[in-house]
Amino acid sequence: MKKLALIAASLAVLATPVLAQDAKTTGTAPAEAKFSTVSKDEMFSSKLKGLNITNQKDETIGEITDLAIKNHQVDALILSVGGFLGMGERYVAVPPSAVNVRYDTKNNKWLASMNTTKEALKEAPEFKYPK
Repeated sequence: MKKLALIAASLAVLATPVLAQDAKTTGTAPAEAKFSTVSKDEMFSSKLKGLNITNQKDETIGEITDLAIKNHQVDALILSVGGFLGMGERYVAVPPSAVNVRYDTKNNKWLASMNTTKEALKEAPEFKYPK
């Protein structure tokens, strides 16, 4: 019975609202900490992921689905290719230099293109996520 009373009292304390306190950040960052500033025209992975890739004939040839990072740098872009409505798609890893990503200021959106064909991407070695 004492355990039950103790549990009930603990839950009551946890359920009560916390008294308002000043939300202040105290302390200083260590000298070795480095911080970055980000400008509004920089690319973010959230904008890159899901971006359709077109070729020189303006055909959609794939979609960027993921980024592979190695040694603090983007090592590869993982593309979804060859599928239709999620069926039959497969993944291909390409170097970031193979994809031209640019911002279209006129239409206010990001664009990605590659100098390749659908067939070449279908024939490329399949990327499989490591287990």
